[in-house]
Amino acid sequence: MITRRAERRLLPQLAAFVIVLAAVLYGFDPLLRGVISGHVDGQELSVAWVAPLVGMLGSIAILPLAAPHFWHHHYGKVAAFWAALLLIPFGFVHGVGPAASEVIHAAVAEYVPFVVLLFTLFTISGGVLVRGNLHGSPAVNTALLAVGALLASVIGTTGASMVLIRPLIRANDQRRCNAHVVVFFIFLVSNIGGSLTPLGDPPLFLGFLQGVDFFWTATHLAPQTGVLVAILLPLFYVLDRWFYAREGFSPKPDPSPDSPLGLSGLRNIPLLACAVAAILVSGFWKPGIEFDVYGTHLSLQAVARDVTLIVLALISLKITPTEYRERNGFDWEPIREVAKLFAGIFVTLIPALLILKAGMNGAAAPLVALVSDEAGAPRPAVYFWLTGLLSSVLDNAPTYLVFFNLAGGDAAELMTVKAKTLAAISGGAVFMGALTYIGNAPNFMVLSIARNRGVEMPSFFGYMAWSFAVLIPCFAVVTLLTLI
Repeated sequence: MITRRAERRLLPQLAAFVIVLAAVLYGFDPLLRGVISGHVDGQELSVAWVAPLVGMLGSIAILPLAAPHFWHHHYGKVAAFWAALLLIPFGFVHGVGPAASEVIHAAVAEYVPFVVLLFTLFTISGGVLVRGNLHGSPAVNTALLAVGALLASVIGTTGASMVLIRPLIRANDQRRCNAHVVVFFIFLVSNIGGSLTPLGDPPLFLGFLQGVDFFWTATHLAPQTGVLVAILLPLFYVLDRWFYAREGFSPKPDPSPDSPLGLSGLRNIPLLACAVAAILVSGFWKPGIEFDVYGTHLSLQAVARDVTLIVLALISLKITPTEYRERNGFDWEPIREVAKLFAGIFVTLIPALLILKAGMNGAAAPLVALVSDEAGAPRPAVYFWLTGLLSSVLDNAPTYLVFFNLAGGDAAELMTVKAKTLAAISGGAVFMGALTYIGNAPNFMVLSIARNRGVEMPSFFGYMAWSFAVLIPCFAVVTLLTLI
């Protein structure tokens, strides 16, 4: 639980880290520039270099369930282990300079913007408190899911999940059968609803960083999203009515009686609007000024965007009463875990991206052949299912990057000539992140909150039974209607 004392420690710690890092880079800049140079040729890499990535993602999938106590205390060390297992031999074989250059590119161009966006949305949304309580009837629950799905593309799946999951659980805490409500919440709010803007889900933000226009996803993923929402909301209503009717007239005592709804922490709403504006401006403002960060070109608009997002998050911490965050159950652990784990993922992902960029000249040639027809044209339906199924077990953000590069990695071409392919990759990564608890960062956050609030959530494989039974037929319909 966050406290005012923790808030006071956070700002000096962040400032001290930035100052020390800047001082080190400035003081050793001539030496570093002499060492860090060149790039690794993906054509020279074998698939063996992907082993640390498999180990990293396998750890994320297995250890939280097989060894939860160990994982909770040492997940950062696990991430560091897999990163070191790659970087030490990688630098030895291909040279320290080229290896360091690839790491800096992954950090500056992809990891830092990704974590900054998550941190900002997580922090600001954590200051918005929904007061009061509704009665969790099928109609009310369906309406909350619909609102959450819409909100997810505005403040992100993380933001919408954190704002709405506690009110949804409170509304249903008198019901004996309420796990299915949280399951559908993960489907619609934590995943599918975030498909319309780069703010919605991390894969789409990474695509935005690669050059995909801000409103491209809204225009090209709207049909798929509409189909899924049109199926899932009525299905949930019918299912919830069935569970609701089975409870009869003797539900559990209500630990949180119904009361009028209200919002506290409204000062954070303008901050969310400013975050959206910062993202928009960075996409349209092109001053043509770039900084050379050891071979990686960083644009002025990207720097301005990330600095603005961090400032907005710090303002939220400053102006929001601690009481609101405490009543929200706000804690830094989720974002701390995401930051550490994704540091390991982005590092171990480097060889996979380099191999894919090599195309038919690299070790991924069989995969390239699978997603293309005899004439070399991409197969959108195959991209959709491969991206999606891997996203469900490998986390959807890095999986999106892999297939984005496999499809050519040129945003201008993907948005036009290969628009259906990019839509397939984007939809697969966002939608099928809902198939497992580890498919998207908010899934596990929602699971943790629900269990702490007494909801008897399905096990890892129990959840998969739900998701595969409900979602796979829906995705098949999407494929037939929009990708064939």
